Amino acid sequence: MAVTTKSALTTGLDVYEVNVEVDSVNSIPSVAIIGLGDTAISEAKERLRLAIKNSGFSFPQTKVVINLAPADIKKEGSSYDLAMAVGILLKEGIIKDFDNQSTAFLGELSLDGTLRAVNGILPIVFGLYDLGFKKVILPYENLEEASFIDNIETLGAKSLTEVVSYLNGEMELKGLKQNVEDFLDEDETFQTDFSFIKGQMMAKRALEIAASGAHNVLMSGSPGSGKTMLAKAFTSILPPLSKKEAIELTKIYSVSGLLDRKKPLITKRPFRSPHHSASPVGIIGGGSNPRPGEITLAHRGVLFLDEMVEFPRQTLEVLRQPLEDNVVTISRAQMSIQYPANFILIGAMNPCPCGFLGDKRKQCSCSEFQINRYKGRLSGPLLDRIDIQLKIERLDENELTSDTTSEKSSDIRKRVIAARKIQAERYKDEGILTNSELNAKLIKKYCKLDKEAKDFLKNAINKFNLSARAYDRLLKISRTIADLENKKDIEISHIAQAIQLRSY
Repeated sequence: MAVTTKSALTTGLDVYEVNVEVDSVNSIPSVAIIGLGDTAISEAKERLRLAIKNSGFSFPQTKVVINLAPADIKKEGSSYDLAMAVGILLKEGIIKDFDNQSTAFLGELSLDGTLRAVNGILPIVFGLYDLGFKKVILPYENLEEASFIDNIETLGAKSLTEVVSYLNGEMELKGLKQNVEDFLDEDETFQTDFSFIKGQMMAKRALEIAASGAHNVLMSGSPGSGKTMLAKAFTSILPPLSKKEAIELTKIYSVSGLLDRKKPLITKRPFRSPHHSASPVGIIGGGSNPRPGEITLAHRGVLFLDEMVEFPRQTLEVLRQPLEDNVVTISRAQMSIQYPANFILIGAMNPCPCGFLGDKRKQCSCSEFQINRYKGRLSGPLLDRIDIQLKIERLDENELTSDTTSEKSSDIRKRVIAARKIQAERYKDEGILTNSELNAKLIKKYCKLDKEAKDFLKNAINKFNLSARAYDRLLKISRTIADLENKKDIEISHIAQAIQLRSY
């Protein structure tokens, strides 16, 4: 009679229960693993044989058949090794009966029987809790990462021998529980502070508004005007991560294999800055087994595209749907995976190929045709999705040599946090966190204008030939400016400021 142990697989960030069914047949001794496994799973045959033997247990002298069910979902990686080994030993009677319906096993076996860490532990444990499991036995190296999930017992083992001894009641395995809030630091330190940047008061104000409402920004200016430094300082004014956001980010980085084992919790908002040679798959995500791309790794943080127009047009155009929906769907012949992609896009570009169009001290050498072709690399639909479009001027000699101290990021951050709290309270029943996430229905509900403000906005629409999407984004920015001033209603001054922030 076959025996069953439990494990799990991830498809994107979704977790599915895997039944590891083990049976034996009186035939030539061998191991057959079925159930749509990849190369790592087919190679597990020899790992299982030697790990069990080197742990001091006898391997069955029959044909062992292992089925990973459901058999119609592709399984990858080595995390099923422990569940398969426990199934074989349970079948042989070396392990006594245990509560195998509510206990899951994860981990890769080495040839000497020790357990190696695997990727994706946090989302798997989180998913197993949702599936009703009460206990997970996993490699000791992964224990700290799994300890952030409440209401499910996580136990770390260093070897197969320890797992067998625990299941037979001969020893206890170490468990660990940690509180996410203990790791989140309100007073984070950053390499680049707004106080390091001289002048650029308009740009700093615009970035404060962008941080408060999670709006996208495009900065255009001459080389050396400070665009990159402003972008790098931007994360220093973003509010700290909440518990939910930290878990969400850690799940993404765990699945991607980018989580530091020594610091198994993401505690700072990500700042991703891919090179302009990055492919569309690198930005959006994908592959035969679709993995998160840069936009998902920037979730709840910043995606900075320096020299934005140097990115291939195809790469930039794939950003259009994620910027609108805050998720990315990667479709393949046999599956469709959805990853979160709620990020703030910050782009930086020169105004022309030579970089000095409109510069006060250096003459532009580009023709009108070159300038138009250069700017045309950013399509109208993509620009429509960028709320704030700034022109960054180079500082003059007086501003550069000035000893005036700029406002610190920590002071700006306090105002941003206050504005975010207003939005969180306002949208607590709407399922969103910031003004940038407002849809057409919610804009109508929360961005009401009096007659005077409506007339002002009508004039702006006619003068600047605004699209429907640009109009909506103008209202969202106005709503954010009102929140920064702690005003309940949107006023003409807020709309005027919002219009100034689309000067590109």
